Amino acid sequence: MTLQTKGIALAIISAIAYGTNPLGALMLYREELNVNSVIFYRFSFSVVILAFFMFYRKIDFRLNVKDFLKLLILGVLFGISALSLFSSFLYMDSGLSSTILFSYPILVAILMAIFYKEKNSIITILSIVFAFLGVVFLFNSDVSNISSFGIFLVFISSICYAIYIVIVNQYLKMAALKVTFYSMFFCTFTIFLSSFINPSSNIIMLTNLNMWFWTLFLAIVPTIISLLFLVKAIQIIGSTSASILGALEPLTALFVGIFLFNEKISISIVFGIFLILFAVFLIVLKDYLIKIFKLRV
Repeated sequence: MTLQTKGIALAIISAIAYGTNPLGALMLYREELNVNSVIFYRFSFSVVILAFFMFYRKIDFRLNVKDFLKLLILGVLFGISALSLFSSFLYMDSGLSSTILFSYPILVAILMAIFYKEKNSIITILSIVFAFLGVVFLFNSDVSNISSFGIFLVFISSICYAIYIVIVNQYLKMAALKVTFYSMFFCTFTIFLSSFINPSSNIIMLTNLNMWFWTLFLAIVPTIISLLFLVKAIQIIGSTSASILGALEPLTALFVGIFLFNEKISISIVFGIFLILFAVFLIVLKDYLIKIFKLRV
């Protein structure tokens, strides 16, 4: 196996692993765990595993005050994003939620244009149009379980994650493992605090093997494995190629929903998903397309 092939394989495994998020979440919902409990256990277990990785790689845990505040903000954003996404699974098909979430690169481009004066091209505009049309097709499907509130929750999740990425790219210069560890740590703390808002969101104890299995599944497969494989894949094949292969994330979630949870599919849904993925590909390949076609702002 060549290095390039290895990098592609790692990116594919990472994307498929992340796409299993709905599988673990919906299985735990069947065990009557609430959203806060699912996310709290997922990230708290992930934090413990990441701590061992940091000890193994001898990464310094210490933070200065500025980095502490930045990572605290990232943790809160990560927590809100996770809460919104996993809550959306209760209002609409999980595969559709994951597909709409995947449009976050478009939101990143918009944020960079608004706050950092990054020039937008016709590519960015087309991406926004295609993504919007994709959502319209999803909404107009007669067979999908989709709601305006579910889409609102996914949008909140996407915008929080987009802001998270912008902050990491613009203001944090430290090891990716350290950023992820503290982001998840503060995310877990955020979820813990939010669990006191009302009795229905209190953290529920894990009381049987199914709960423990699917909680560990969420912590290891769509979190740790996905994260570590993605970092390695980016080092080998670059972020652009890894991002393109990331399209397998929502597709995996879609197949999980259809084949394991009997979520419905139609021509309208397929076309909507295609438009959203195409819009994301345009953003990911923007720089190459601008060079090739000599596109202007």
